[in-house]
Amino acid sequence: MEYVDPIKDIEKINAMKENLKKQSWRDFLLFVLGINTGIRVHDLLTLKVEDIWDGAEIKEFLHIYDEKKVKHHSHYINSRVKEALQSYLSTFDFKNEDYLFKSKKNNLPITRQQAYRIINQAAKDVGINGKIGMHTLRKTFGYHAYQKGIAISILMSIYNHQTHAETLRYIGIDKDEEKYIKVDVNL
Repeated sequence: MEYVDPIKDIEKINAMKENLKKQSWRDFLLFVLGINTGIRVHDLLTLKVEDIWDGAEIKEFLHIYDEKKVKHHSHYINSRVKEALQSYLSTFDFKNEDYLFKSKKNNLPITRQQAYRIINQAAKDVGINGKIGMHTLRKTFGYHAYQKGIAISILMSIYNHQTHAETLRYIGIDKDEEKYIKVDVNL
């Protein structure tokens, strides 16, 4: 697998969102869900409507079972993801058993290759020159979570990494990069 970069520039992220929204709500949701949850591409593509919809509303947490590690991972569905999901789900009469990222050709999910093409082309369209792939979504999530003060230990757990250094390298943080930490108790 080739190394890919996170998208560090918020303006580029917003440009990609606009580009993908014009293209397709499905593709927009793929990007938004990926950068807001850090879910692996395999898990993203195998999601079904019932995984995120309880029949009345969008679930607060998305639970993914990791067969290799025999454990569950829970991912918070924030307001950006909920908005994207509501917009997407309103475009078609989905059934609970439908794949969330359904192919336009059949009832199967889009392939990893198709997902890659979608994300890579959108990045090129908005002028992102780095190496972009499906892991970019996961890395972008981690990079921005870390920049907003999420503890590296939490990110290590999400990524199943063994060391802080491994996680920092994965999310594109240079160990020599100076990080300003705001400890704003604001009592």
